[in-house]
Amino acid sequence: MILAMDTSTYVMGVALGNMDAVKAEWTTYEKKNHSLRLLPGIDHVMKSINSDPSELKGIAVTSGPGSYTGVRIGVATAKTMASTLDLPLYDISTLEALACNRRFANGFICPFIDARRGQVYAAVYESNEGELHTVYKEKLWLMDDLLAVLAEASTSVHFLSLDIDFHRENIQQVLGSTATFADPVDRRVKPGEILRLAEKIEPVANIHAFSPRYLQLAEAEKNWRKAQGYHE
Repeated sequence: MILAMDTSTYVMGVALGNMDAVKAEWTTYEKKNHSLRLLPGIDHVMKSINSDPSELKGIAVTSGPGSYTGVRIGVATAKTMASTLDLPLYDISTLEALACNRRFANGFICPFIDARRGQVYAAVYESNEGELHTVYKEKLWLMDDLLAVLAEASTSVHFLSLDIDFHRENIQQVLGSTATFADPVDRRVKPGEILRLAEKIEPVANIHAFSPRYLQLAEAEKNWRKAQGYHE
């Protein structure tokens, strides 16, 4: 079995299983620090199927983009477990895992996470019989720029995000009826999809060198670099 975890947003999830079957899954929308909930969540899913760490064959974690603190907690926990238990570690993009909730859709699939100041972390995918293919790689976009690019494509676009309501009006103004929005249950990463993705990729080559995919500097680091005279 693989243990999967996602701490990229305020919604946190843990799952056990493989691409053929999810044995146990737990998700919480409660807005509390993930450091207080992740290990108890892992313990909960392990106990729910009377499993123990000796049965694990790997650890999979979403490495971002997303909340700096949340992603750090998930990656640090996954690295520690993989190293301690001598297990392979699988690096999963938060946006790709989220896009999997619409992996049989026609048109473009656009998962995003709000990054404030009119910016979003986003990627764009297309589906081919349930397999995702990247149209635009994940990066930090100005939402207006992303929508301009999507408008040129003249195809339906399926948006998935916990932050849809922050951008819904803007999306509808630019894309009109070509934009569709995921139901609330599909706006967050499903840990079971992390399991499926993990079994399709090679594990991380160097666990100790593995780090989150932030896509931009944290605000504190930006301010420090500015104070030190760095010019981006």
